[in-house]
Amino acid sequence: MDAARPPLDPSPIMQTVICMKWGTLYGPDYVNRLYRGVMRNVSRPTRFVAFTDDATGLDPAIVVESIPAIRLADGLKPGPWRKLSLWSRPLGHLSGPVLFLDLDVVVTGPIDGFFDYEPGKLGLIRNWTQSRDGIGNSSVMRFDVGSAAHLVDDFEAGGAALTYEFDNEQIYLTKRSGLPIAFWPASWCRSFKHELLPPWPARLTRPAQLAPDMRIAVFTGDPRPKDAAQGVWPTKWYKRFYKTLRPVPWLSDHWY
Repeated sequence: MDAARPPLDPSPIMQTVICMKWGTLYGPDYVNRLYRGVMRNVSRPTRFVAFTDDATGLDPAIVVESIPAIRLADGLKPGPWRKLSLWSRPLGHLSGPVLFLDLDVVVTGPIDGFFDYEPGKLGLIRNWTQSRDGIGNSSVMRFDVGSAAHLVDDFEAGGAALTYEFDNEQIYLTKRSGLPIAFWPASWCRSFKHELLPPWPARLTRPAQLAPDMRIAVFTGDPRPKDAAQGVWPTKWYKRFYKTLRPVPWLSDHWY
């Protein structure tokens, strides 16, 4: 760990928010923006921890931990399977409840309540496209460190076949954690594409709006926050007619 960075404060009264960055898809600016968004929206002592393979460019106030080791078998179905390493025991120097946030979420309101809501349970978003199946979305996830370490063991033992059985990391997590699950109130975490972006053709003239009582905007795939801020939807040329959006002005207030 960089000697200029703060040591991990072991105080149990502190809230812990964590994220994970590996590879090159997301640069350090995503971590720094998320850190600033978190710290603007907490009223209690809070530490922000980034699990990463490269801390270059991260704000010096961010606590850095190495990504826990996890064996990724050959032939895995594409997806963020490395994220399952968060269930390792130990998880760096952490213990107790932690709130995990994906790098492409935008914090727009108070988040202390994510630590208070149905404590002791695995907190997840009810996935917008699989709500009838009871599948959780792990973009905003609260859990107790080490509470389902078998997820890593079973994943390593199951190999590539497991990734096709469960399709993605959050289905595997929902079905195999064995933990009681609490889905966040629907108003807290809003999908940018499914709930905030106006339907076509209204999106041609009207930008996405903040929703009442919304605390976190969740971006899944394209467009990402930097694209939405500029009114750009990266896509193939023949899809641009309906995959379009206006610049989103409130991102300049919450994602900087």
